[in-house]
Formats: sequence, structure tokens, C-alpha cells
Amino acid sequence: MIRILALIAILFPISLPAQEAEPHMTLPRMAEIVQALDPDARIAGAGFEFSIDDIPVLIVTDVRANRMRAMVPIRSAEGMTPEEMLRVMQANFDSALDARYAVAQGRLWGIFIHPFKELERDQLISGLAQTVNVAKTYGTLYTSGAGQFGAGDSGNLQRELIEELLERGQDI
Repeated sequence: MIRILALIAILFPISLPAQEAEPHMTLPRMAEIVQALDPDARIAGAGFEFSIDDIPVLIVTDVRANRMRAMVPIRSAEGMTPEEMLRVMQANFDSALDARYAVAQGRLWGIFIHPFKELERDQLISGLAQTVNVAKTYGTLYTSGAGQFGAGDSGNLQRELIEELLERGQDI
């Protein structure tokens, strides 16, 4: 019986409708998405500077290495207590999701890192919104807003930014 089914599958393969794949990310496509989010965005080669909700965002790309990094400055890392460092590490594990807290050059950052070519529009927009949210919620909820572990009202409020940015980029 199994041999007959295998033979039928070979002779009469089922053709499922192909799902239209999103094109690979390119610098011009990323520029188009960023400018939809902030028409005043500054683009310089492989870098982008813009604002979301009055929060400065910097994107650095390396197309040859297939990497991109979105960064939001949060505060000086100098003077962070061990408890604050522990809290951001805990958030990296359970509530920051696609965004992360990171320390570099004496500063605490919210970051989103992703392979460049495989990055889709909605992933970029969601990652940017999550990164802005980890900056906005530093010192309080320490969350990206994309998911909440536990009950409360904050999840819906933080999710609004992600939905708003996805809507702005909908027609791209």
C-alpha cells in the first residue's frame, strides 16, 4: 500500500500554490522603509539616522557581511548599579525579545541585529519598534512590547507603537 501511494505521489505530484516571497533586502529598499517611518530620515551610504516617537535611531549595515544593526542610545553605562545590569540581562532573556540591551563605548543601547539580506519589511519595522520600546521602558518594565510574560495593562500600550509603524509601512 505504501509503495502504491509513493508511486502515485511521484506520478501525480500535488502542486500547491507558491507563496510569493518577499524580495531580499537591499539598501534602496531599506531606505524606502525608513523614509516611510520618518520622512526626515538622513541616509548616508549604508547608514540611516532617523527618529521614532522622538527617539533617535541609527541603523548601520554591512551588506557584504550580511548584517544590520539598529541602535537606540539609552543612557551612560557609567554608574549603572549591579542591580540595573542584572535587570537588563533578565530582560534580554524574557521580555526584550527581538531587541536587546547592550553596552558599548560607555553607553547603554537598545539594539536589533539581523542578517541583512533575509530581513523582511515587517521584521525590520517590528524590530525597530521593539528597540524603541526597550529604550522607553528602561527603568520601568524593560520590555520590547512585542510580548508580555504575565498579566498587566502595559502590553497593549506598548504594542500600539509596533502596530502604528507596521501600518505606516504597509504600502511598501
